[in-house]
Amino acid sequence: MRHLVKITLSIAIAALFSSCTESITERDIHEAGSVSAQKSNYRTSLAPVEMASWMSGLQDNISISGISIPGTHDSGATIEVPSNSGTAKTQNLTISEQLNAGVRFLDIRCRHIDNSFTIHHGPIYQNLNFDDVLNACYSFLESHPSETIIMSVKEEYNASNTSRSFEKTFDSYVQKNPSKWDLGTNIPTLGTIRGKIRLLRRFPAETAKGINATAWADNTTFEINNAEAQMKIQDYYKVTNNDDKWTAISSIFNEAKANTGNRLFINFTSGYKPLLFGIPSIPTVSNSINPKLTTFFQTNTQGTYGTVPIDFVNAEISALIVNTNF
Repeated sequence: MRHLVKITLSIAIAALFSSCTESITERDIHEAGSVSAQKSNYRTSLAPVEMASWMSGLQDNISISGISIPGTHDSGATIEVPSNSGTAKTQNLTISEQLNAGVRFLDIRCRHIDNSFTIHHGPIYQNLNFDDVLNACYSFLESHPSETIIMSVKEEYNASNTSRSFEKTFDSYVQKNPSKWDLGTNIPTLGTIRGKIRLLRRFPAETAKGINATAWADNTTFEINNAEAQMKIQDYYKVTNNDDKWTAISSIFNEAKANTGNRLFINFTSGYKPLLFGIPSIPTVSNSINPKLTTFFQTNTQGTYGTVPIDFVNAEISALIVNTNF
């Protein structure tokens, strides 16, 4: 009977989950030199890069679209049920640990309950609330005013016992500490958002706030072209073949590096492989993709590769991505 309950639970989890060539063509030596020279124009110091304050080494006038930014997918998901099932946990590091390791893009999934936000991955509560996430971010930015955090906020799982919209509850959190938020709708330069959280909005809103990413397509690579913000996003998350996933990742790396405009590239390296009964296995993907990321950035050490949300980020991968900026 217990075995049947576990299978039923796993099938339910699988049903509720959503969005959760091993080489890249190199530019010729002349182009690489040009990119290096262009990058050097945005550096402020030749001092060694400190991961907790690496953005201090970049000048104010660089657009966030021109920076390689390590990120995390389902940033608050450190718990799964059943334990060690591989169905919900996506990170080993806490939010604070991620930020100190150089992560500057957070993917925050909020369940709307009792007019407040709890952090979920699908139906699984992560023993974390939105206030916990924000307090970690505020504390980090207070100690590191040269940095910024791009925060994707998305509604997750079923709302319960609410008397207002998701947007209104989000607004109530911002109003507690408005000086730490930047709700601009464009792709900004770094100098305009240092010390603040820039919202990437994946929830409907009656008033303009944050970079509008509500036209998010499911399980694919797609573009969002708003008047104030152009984006290209790879979010192929239901991964039946890890080689196909790596090809999708590699393609965006190539495009981001070649891009000369102000388009923001967001390249999710995360995903899960559907197993028996469609039960998701997250480590089946990350165990294959993360070593490829490490190898790639050990070889491709300079250039702009976009924002890279990762499952089970570690300090080594984060530092390799950061160092491409210098």
